[in-house]
Amino acid sequence: MKAIQMFETGGPEVLRLVDVPVPAPGPKEALIKIEACGVNFIDTYFREGRYPAPLPYTLGQEAAGIVEEVGSEVTTVKVGDKVAWCGVPGTYAEYAVAPADRLVHVPDGLSSQQAAAAMLQGMTAHYLAQTTYVIHAGDTVLVHAGAGGVGLLLTQMAKRLGAWVITTVSTEEKAELSRAAGADEVIFYNQEPFEVAVRRITEGVGVPVVYDSVGKTTFEQSLKCLAPLGMMVLYGASSGAVPPFDLIRLSQMGSLFVTRPTLKDYIGPRKYLEWRAADVLGWIDEGALKLRMEYSYPLADAAEAHRALEGRKTTGKVLLIP
Repeated sequence: MKAIQMFETGGPEVLRLVDVPVPAPGPKEALIKIEACGVNFIDTYFREGRYPAPLPYTLGQEAAGIVEEVGSEVTTVKVGDKVAWCGVPGTYAEYAVAPADRLVHVPDGLSSQQAAAAMLQGMTAHYLAQTTYVIHAGDTVLVHAGAGGVGLLLTQMAKRLGAWVITTVSTEEKAELSRAAGADEVIFYNQEPFEVAVRRITEGVGVPVVYDSVGKTTFEQSLKCLAPLGMMVLYGASSGAVPPFDLIRLSQMGSLFVTRPTLKDYIGPRKYLEWRAADVLGWIDEGALKLRMEYSYPLADAAEAHRALEGRKTTGKVLLIP
């Protein structure tokens, strides 16, 4: 089968299309023929070496497809089922194995492309809005990268919960997408400091939560956007890692909270995976949650997909199609 592997860390050029054996499922695993796999910033962190991985390494942690074989102890899925999963390495490939307890069934009304586009970013948006900081009706929230995959979904979920949503974007095209997702206020971060804009919009009060996937270039201003007792939710670092931070500053800025969550901890127990996946896939199936997935690349063009993602040339979800 074909797979995208890296034999060294570095830029997109280290990604290579190679032939590897089709993996065999263990007793508690399933073999899936992948129909679509998601491209996410976490993949670039592994490629760069920011997150360590054994080499050679097959990238990708999110996909959807059809079950081709199941292990001897698997009872939750069967051959022919359409399933989706995330958080299991090795999805930039034509086939992959995954633990059966990490697989969720895809509703009949959804394609594998929709399911692959929804799992990681959709469940990330879900835990951000429903658990890390529980959004309540009337809250004003700040969402960075408002036209990105998580940003668009998080905006929609925040609106479902009754929030007033402020987003940051870089272009008018992205602003239009963010507004279409429900953003009430859109800030062009390249035209004015977003901290100034947030303070103006909130009449100096600030916001109770900032959802920040950018990291290094936004962290300091994001803290200054928070009201006393506010929470800084740093769930990504597309601009680089945040430098070391003296925690005493949190008390000086209003007894603030900072958290660095990751999806795997919010879907660890099976019941939480089922809850989040059922909500996300169900809302999409009902038409209540809109996906944007106009950027699809052949598996062989994974390097180009990474360049587009890192160059902020994409909006919504980026997919690879084996």
